[in-house]
Amino acid sequence: MEKKHTEQNENKKPEKTGWKAELISWLQVIVSAAVIAFLLTTFIIANSEVPTGSMEKTIMAGSRVIGSRLHYYFSEPERGDVAIFVFGWQCPKCNVMVEGEAPETCPRCDFTLKRTRTVYYVKRVIGLPGDTIDIVDDNVYLNGSDTPLDEPYLAEKMKPGESFHFEVPEGCYFMMGDNRNYSMDARYWQNPYISKDKMVAKVLFEYFPTPKIIH
Repeated sequence: MEKKHTEQNENKKPEKTGWKAELISWLQVIVSAAVIAFLLTTFIIANSEVPTGSMEKTIMAGSRVIGSRLHYYFSEPERGDVAIFVFGWQCPKCNVMVEGEAPETCPRCDFTLKRTRTVYYVKRVIGLPGDTIDIVDDNVYLNGSDTPLDEPYLAEKMKPGESFHFEVPEGCYFMMGDNRNYSMDARYWQNPYISKDKMVAKVLFEYFPTPKIIH
């Protein structure tokens, strides 16, 4: 029995040791982490920066937020949601930002657009598919109502100015910033409606600089 046990020990392959084994181990960890991060950011969460003050006081300029991509896979956007959506594209040469789909060449610098940077916006859902929206003085009215939309999230009342009328198509949404007097939102876009396929994620919370839940 003792001889057999000794033979088994002699036939057993020695475990890999040294710097090569350590390197392989670290590479496995790094690759696994990269794959997990890719899957999370592609299918589960969206990480976005809000560079301007268009969503103040809800989200201050320079803040970073996390949104759920899964939310709009399983449910429709709701009025009042703060959402991340695809607004347009940016030319890699002249850095111009334009709404909508990218053409073959940049309209500003005539650069051939083989690849562009996708531009994401963060705004609040105000109009749903089929809604009519009237903006008169400093109030938003939905579907012919005489009572203005209750918007406790606004930074301040809109300054009285030009009146607007919008009719939201089916499958589309009307987006506005919370800081109405300093927000270049759907009121001023060439196409004021965002289709469902451009709605990337519902914003859940801010993690920088002040962690908080977003409502």
